[in-house]
Amino acid sequence: MSIGDYLKGYQTRDGGKFADCPVHITFVLFCRRVWLLTAQMPLPLNSSNHRCRIVLTGGPGGGKTTAADMFRREIGERIVVVPEAATMIFNGGFPRYQEEHALYAVQKAIYHVQRNLEDVQSAKYPERVLLCDRGTVDGAAYWPGESEGFFEAMGTSLESELSRYDGVIFFESAAVGGMGIEGGNPARQETLAQAVELDGKLRSVWSRHPYFKVVHHNPSFLKKIAFGLSIMEEMVAELQER
Repeated sequence: MSIGDYLKGYQTRDGGKFADCPVHITFVLFCRRVWLLTAQMPLPLNSSNHRCRIVLTGGPGGGKTTAADMFRREIGERIVVVPEAATMIFNGGFPRYQEEHALYAVQKAIYHVQRNLEDVQSAKYPERVLLCDRGTVDGAAYWPGESEGFFEAMGTSLESELSRYDGVIFFESAAVGGMGIEGGNPARQETLAQAVELDGKLRSVWSRHPYFKVVHHNPSFLKKIAFGLSIMEEMVAELQER
């Protein structure tokens, strides 16, 4: 497959084609380098007997879903992406109400779907890298009230949920830099101010993981995603050495 053919599925934010831009071609060559470096790499076992479980998280509009998709395309069958449970639930017709008791119910549903999605994929593909688009800890940031109440309601603890993951990559929201977070996710409803607030709450809980990496906001979405892919490459390599 040529670089041009490979890029046909991607568009720039202004609607242009990746394949028409030398900078974007350079970006794909970088992705090819990631594949060459990781294609034959043995992966580590974590405590749950899964080869490697990494969560991508961050405030709305951070680019984590795009990064996960591009990493999966490069690595192919060595990666399985666990989709975002909240998006699946809301796009499937789950009601969204703002009453407090309804917010509690929503987060409980998301938590259990997320946890079981991960466990199903882990059982089905035990030899693959599990790349989770958000994780079970995210609900603490969306929970009405203090985050401790979320874990109590789920019958678990922050420490227990963090231990499910070998590493965490936090994609800072574009809203932190004052940029729009509009994208292709119809389930996203947050304002810029809400996105910034959620970004801070999510970072507060996830940063307690012992292997936590941040992909900071960058005015260039392309550069941000390239850096995110590089972090993923480094994380898998470092986990392998442990």
